[in-house]
Amino acid sequence: MGEVREDPIGFTVVIPPARPPDGDRSGLRAITRVFPDLEEDLLLNLFHKGAKVQWTSQDLDWSPPLALTARQRQALARLLTPVYFGEQTAMVGASTILPQLMAAGETTAQLYLTSFMMDEARHFEALTRLFRKLEHDPVGLREIPELLRYHHRIRRGDRADWVWGILFSDVIAKHFYRSFGSAQADPLFGAMSQKILLDESRHLAFADHYLRRNVARMDAARRRLLLDMRDDLFRLLASMTERVRGDAAEFEVDADDYLARVWADVETFGRRIGLPDRGGDGPPPGTGPGEPTDAPAADQPDGAPQASSSRSRTVVQISRPRCFGCLLTLLSRRRLAPA
Repeated sequence: MGEVREDPIGFTVVIPPARPPDGDRSGLRAITRVFPDLEEDLLLNLFHKGAKVQWTSQDLDWSPPLALTARQRQALARLLTPVYFGEQTAMVGASTILPQLMAAGETTAQLYLTSFMMDEARHFEALTRLFRKLEHDPVGLREIPELLRYHHRIRRGDRADWVWGILFSDVIAKHFYRSFGSAQADPLFGAMSQKILLDESRHLAFADHYLRRNVARMDAARRRLLLDMRDDLFRLLASMTERVRGDAAEFEVDADDYLARVWADVETFGRRIGLPDRGGDGPPPGTGPGEPTDAPAADQPDGAPQASSSRSRTVVQISRPRCFGCLLTLLSRRRLAPA
């Protein structure tokens, strides 16, 4: 009959017996039924919506010059880097989650995730073209090493962890595109932002629905691990935001206010999906004592405003880091004494 296994979320999955890997037979191990259930649920509805509103960079008008100063073009390229990297890693990460959804028999989630991958691919291609229009490359990983640590943290765990990480990332993207209103005065970036925001709204609806359904099956210890992941991701976000504080100021965006909005939104989603409150131990940035985010800012380009000493750090009270990547983040903030 095969191996019967209960996965971390609570589904019982039948894994067919292994066969010699001749041809494509090894790929059959993830298929549990030839004719799976296809219930009319929210995820199937989101799949249909996503299929009907497809767009590409060719639908945007790239001919007019950007309505941005030279410094603003440089700042926008730096600010877009985490979002751009997130689109690429989400596209790749989704491909590794699909077999898990198939093995668990979550058919409508599989269908939706295919449209999710198409969304991420379109965002990635459009933003690549935008970087060329800005005439600036994304910031390198050496300048923002938290990008890799953030990606590593999302990849740990099972499919529920991944969806929780995607929800966190989509909240970041939503507030990013909403915050930079002065940049969106440029017709090209404004039109692109509106299209991406519509896609992100479906991504958030997917993550919210999927997690509400599955978090209810988790025990208390498993739910606490999701809170630990939230804290780890926010710590990395705060450190990344500190590196581009001066760039955000070019568009009159306050980095602390931005972080506060992200934190409040993530907490709201956490309550919606059924995560414990933990007594409100994670206030928004700057509202209480806690561990400072004092990572040194990346080298600012010529003409970039430097953050004042009174606003050089963001304070967030969060729990102890639970992953190796986040431990590296904390260690990298400490400068060694000169020899």
